[in-house]
Amino acid sequence: MMLRDVSACNTYNYGDALYWDARYVQEGGSFDWYQRYSALHPFVRRYVPTTSKVLMVGCGNAVMSEDMVKDGYEEIVNVDISAVAIDMMKKKYEHVPQMKYLQMDVRDMSFFPDESFDAVIDKGTLDSLMCGTNAPICAAQMLGEVNRLLKNGGVYMLITYGDPTARMPHLSRSVFNWKIELYIIPRPGFQKHGDPPNVKSCLEPIPLTEKGLLPADYVMADPDSHFIYICKKIDESVELNSKSTDPLTADLL
Repeated sequence: MMLRDVSACNTYNYGDALYWDARYVQEGGSFDWYQRYSALHPFVRRYVPTTSKVLMVGCGNAVMSEDMVKDGYEEIVNVDISAVAIDMMKKKYEHVPQMKYLQMDVRDMSFFPDESFDAVIDKGTLDSLMCGTNAPICAAQMLGEVNRLLKNGGVYMLITYGDPTARMPHLSRSVFNWKIELYIIPRPGFQKHGDPPNVKSCLEPIPLTEKGLLPADYVMADPDSHFIYICKKIDESVELNSKSTDPLTADLL
């Protein structure tokens, strides 16, 4: 059953543009949710080539895209529901041609044609929708748009506080046809005191159960870790062809 995130949400409506406009006016500066690029770099470089056309959903005023450009990424389109954040970032990066900024609701990105991007990166945006009203519907709308915009073989990288019990029901829907890998990384600055059993390097994917959940004996070094879901869009035509080929008649085709 797909539900709103309750325990992780406070009284703010993180799905509301007015909330974000007010927050960005009040705070200014820059803020990166969850993790900085330095911690995410190994995962981004592993799954997203620097020549990729990247969509950064819910970019806010984070410096993640700036750090990626410094790391060699050539084209990053940043979208956010807050016009205040987008105006700020447009001015800040007006002389950085590798970065574009557009005000947009991730539930409707019809401005872009199908299969426009090699990669979509989401650091906390799905989480924001999961704290808003009509959370399951909003999540489905956003993920449907992400799937539409990804090229075959493209990757949706979701960085979230949501463990597999909360996120896999949304990500593993058959309509998306995504191959999913999961990584778990501790919060920035987390200090571990002795390794609990079965704690692997955060650079190794976690072996999930058939239902897409963590193994029953899996222990997280940091109980408040962040989860990185790598969702690769499978080329349906290739998959269908491979399934439909009868080995007995393959040499006749």
